[in-house]
Amino acid sequence: MGEHPSRARITAAATHDRWLVPPCALAIHLCIGMAYGFSVFWLPLGHAIGISGPVVCEGMGLADALTTAICDWRVSDLVWVYTLFFVVLGASAALFGGWVERVGPRVSGLTSAACWCGGLAIGALGVALHQLWLLWLGTGFVGGIGLGIGYITPVSTLLKWFPDRRGLATGMAIMGFGGGAMVGSPLADRLMAALSGPDSVGVWQTMLVLAAGHALFMVGGALGFRLPAPGWRPPGTAEVVAAGRFVPLSAASRTPQFWLVWCVLLLNVSASIGIIGLASPMVQEMFGGRLIGAPGTGFEAFSEAQKGAAAAVGAAFVGLISLFNIAGRFIWSSLSDRIGRKALYLLMLALGAACYGVALPGPAGGALPLFLACFALIASMYGGGFAAVPAWLADLFGTRQVGAIHGRLLTAWSTAGVLGPLLVANVRDARLAAGVPRADVYGPIFLALAGLLVLGLVAALLVKPVPDALWQQDEPTAAAPTAAMASAAQVQWGARLVAWAPLLTALGWGGWFTLSKAAILIK
Repeated sequence: MGEHPSRARITAAATHDRWLVPPCALAIHLCIGMAYGFSVFWLPLGHAIGISGPVVCEGMGLADALTTAICDWRVSDLVWVYTLFFVVLGASAALFGGWVERVGPRVSGLTSAACWCGGLAIGALGVALHQLWLLWLGTGFVGGIGLGIGYITPVSTLLKWFPDRRGLATGMAIMGFGGGAMVGSPLADRLMAALSGPDSVGVWQTMLVLAAGHALFMVGGALGFRLPAPGWRPPGTAEVVAAGRFVPLSAASRTPQFWLVWCVLLLNVSASIGIIGLASPMVQEMFGGRLIGAPGTGFEAFSEAQKGAAAAVGAAFVGLISLFNIAGRFIWSSLSDRIGRKALYLLMLALGAACYGVALPGPAGGALPLFLACFALIASMYGGGFAAVPAWLADLFGTRQVGAIHGRLLTAWSTAGVLGPLLVANVRDARLAAGVPRADVYGPIFLALAGLLVLGLVAALLVKPVPDALWQQDEPTAAAPTAAMASAAQVQWGARLVAWAPLLTALGWGGWFTLSKAAILIK
């Protein structure tokens, strides 16, 4: 079967500088990563009708909220957008993964831009008309399709360009997804402040501005994508690693190896996502007055002023977790190039379980610096687990159809996005209902999450190489690889500067903002 025309048109010359491809991936992931930061809109949307205060309609159910134009929405109505994001992301990545590999990264990147930015625009219309169903449909469903396609497209492409440094490649891309909220949330906050007025909280205007800006970055990234030429191999490598054998999608998804890695991702994410979502109230409830220089004062006894001070510390804790989540995506994934993917997951899962044990309420868990260090490390390994898994799939099944295989694996993420928060929230609520003091609520939760990580470690231990019988030979290349092709790539410093500067500037600005929030923890 011949190559799809849209792939053939973007095949790069042997002289193409592969370091021009990662900025294209980052441009897409930084934009769609704003999905993590959508909570910045919830409180303003909670008084979009009343402006100065919410208009509450007693007895309003979810069905009523979907169509009301006169009552303000509740946060519980709005967070369904967040749920839709990641459920649709996993479903669309699984559904369109094979198509992404067939048509290539330019067509799929442009499709992702159209869905994500178009979804934001439809959602903005829903906010302007105050129709929640339209916000759900546009931002949650259409935007979620853009998330799924946009998530796997850059990762698959970078794995083809960096077969010798797969962990570094996936870390660069997925670091951008984690950094999207770090850049997008403060930007949206400032835009809403500038665009709000006596008749508007500025949300729909901000969503339109973000849609336009994201379209610019994502279309630029998609148009910049190239695929390696037949016979190309990375400079300095002694053998062809970009081509060769692969396991087809249909066979890969039926192997024990695929489902074991699926379980590893499910358990790693489930053990982190729920508790990270409760990071701010957790640290306030566990440490109480010790956070604000009032030892001996429990969270329940806080005055209004003390609640405000503790909330600022909670926000700083969230900022710290965000930074380590992003950094871990790059650092842990890059480390996997040195120690191997399986060894990396065994290390992370064991460390994660140990961190939950150390953080248990008691003598060790009572030390705030140790508690912060444990959860910073847990957050870094949560991000690292996302970043290294595509490289692990490429090791197990080859790179030719890794985007499609990765897409199916992301259903584990969608499942964990429901399982993890439900587990944490239900245990927490049950403990509180039983009258357990807030400072002691989290012990069983930490033990349960440590247990999930131990199960993940067992699954990782069971992963073995895929049998040779399942491997197929890649299609013959148009030209035999030569040493000249490997060394022909030209370092294009000017082009690198133009491609990298806007993205590093955005990440730097977001990092500075997040670091300034987290700095309160060391004062």
